[in-house]
Amino acid sequence: MENFQKAKKNIDLSIGESVRIVRELQGLSQNDLAKLTGIPQSTISAIENNRISLGVERSKVLARALRCHPAVLVFPGWDSNEVEAA
Repeated sequence: MENFQKAKKNIDLSIGESVRIVRELQGLSQNDLAKLTGIPQSTISAIENNRISLGVERSKVLARALRCHPAVLVFPGWDSNEVEAA
């Protein structure tokens, strides 16, 4: 394992982009996700385009429908190695 180098982050994602990517990986349209969550398609579009914030409750609802942890959506670029000790 000493010959391997840790991968470097190449791109920063916004919360909206992470929602869109996970949705698309699940093979869902915005309309499909709206039906699964009860969140209007227009709101999902606004989230994905970073026009409105995701919020805690919506992140939970979307994460359930997208079968992922809410942190995947809310903290797309978080790197635990960058956290400084308090």
